[in-house]
Amino acid sequence: MNTTTTQGVTVSVTTNYLPDYSSPGQEHYVFAYKIDIRNNSEFTVKLLRRHWYIYDANGVVREVEGEGVVGQQPTLEPGESHQYVSGCNLKSGLGKMRGSYQMERQMDGSEFAVEIPEFTLVVPYRLN
Repeated sequence: MNTTTTQGVTVSVTTNYLPDYSSPGQEHYVFAYKIDIRNNSEFTVKLLRRHWYIYDANGVVREVEGEGVVGQQPTLEPGESHQYVSGCNLKSGLGKMRGSYQMERQMDGSEFAVEIPEFTLVVPYRLN
């Protein structure tokens, strides 16, 4: 599990390779990642946007931006957390992702970026 904390908001990531949805012979590898966002700050915060960089070992870099996460813009009181699962496909069996969430403190409307820790996406047999 990869974890980082920014201004009291902790983001943890775990990943899984999905062989049933992948076609290695066609250079199609699918991964799922589970994100846990925990508000350890003293303020209520709302997740507004996401910004991802997806690196494929074949040299392709994709950038993805958008509102919320999987159709939601969760508001987290101090001590609360939000989990979601999403996915990514690569042309190679090896890559990585990193990014950030744009958050808003509900008390005063101030916005701040929360780092999403870099994590690898790797087909298990590539580790041997």
